[in-house]
Amino acid sequence: MKILLAEDDPKIADYIVAGLSENGHSVDHVSDGRDALSYCLYNDCDMAILDRMLPGMDGLSVLKALRASKKSLPVLFLTALGQVEDRVEGLAAGGDDYLTKPFHFSELTARIDAIVRRKSETTAEPSLTVHDLTLDLLARTATRQGNLIELHNKEFSILEILMRNSGRIVTRTQLLERVWNFNFEPNTTVVETHLSRLRAKIDKPFDTPLIHTIRNTGYSMHGPR
Repeated sequence: MKILLAEDDPKIADYIVAGLSENGHSVDHVSDGRDALSYCLYNDCDMAILDRMLPGMDGLSVLKALRASKKSLPVLFLTALGQVEDRVEGLAAGGDDYLTKPFHFSELTARIDAIVRRKSETTAEPSLTVHDLTLDLLARTATRQGNLIELHNKEFSILEILMRNSGRIVTRTQLLERVWNFNFEPNTTVVETHLSRLRAKIDKPFDTPLIHTIRNTGYSMHGPR
């Protein structure tokens, strides 16, 4: 797998590049946020590992610019900013995972493997359909009643899980674990925030709601019954 590493500490960068290379990955390294953004926009890679505190352009701004350009490239934050608010901010902006420094290399590779598994699951079949909504797993877009709906990375992941479990309840905890691969504080609102944005795109413009809240339990996706 081809990985971009954006890290301005040369010792940490050398350690990560050497370790990932030994694990069979191809790693390109940049130490400036602007270079990271340019690389991701104009080069092919499978995922990016971003430090939050980069010179030139911080990692969070890099991610926001990528998502604004509709880039669905998986992004793992690797940073010393480890407060709950920092993690929620990074993941809510479209990050796929968040690992704080200092870290064990085995955990970094496990997080990367989890991102790869999630990515491979989306290519196992070309599309999913619930009622009049179709999710294209290759183009990473949704279509409802002929209307193309563009989704951010986390919105796509949530919708895919709901559609794969159509008619069944998906709990808030399951979404946190499967979409963010992280155990959050109980009072985090990251799931609710993303569900609200997703409903605004999937349900609000149409007559029939497909995403249903199951009070005190979770969410279920289905058409008219």
